[in-house]
Amino acid sequence: MHYAQILVAIVALLHLTFLVLEMFMWTSPIGRKVFGMSKEKAEITRVLAANQGLYNGFLVAGLVWGLLLGNAGVPVMIFFLSCVIIAGFYGAATVSRKILWVQAAPAIVALVVLGVVAPFS
Repeated sequence: MHYAQILVAIVALLHLTFLVLEMFMWTSPIGRKVFGMSKEKAEITRVLAANQGLYNGFLVAGLVWGLLLGNAGVPVMIFFLSCVIIAGFYGAATVSRKILWVQAAPAIVALVVLGVVAPFS
């Protein structure tokens, strides 16, 4: 279970990073570089990005909640990892294929390891 928990924590940290970038750094030079946007486009989309960042925060909260529950949190972690994967596939289909690798792939790995390890915990 330890490896699965580490992977879930990594996914949570990724989404915490997305939250910070989208809510607080969207219009900064770093945020614009990460998302490949002009200053003007970043300003226009700032509120939308902050909303998106908030949703990433909910994913973080759910993953951390599952981790804090220990073995009893496996269903919670499965649910929130599934949400991350669905969001990753949607983002890859509608925004950038890069999202598939940055968001969905780590969650898929965590979900697979969790599904393999959890029954033996």
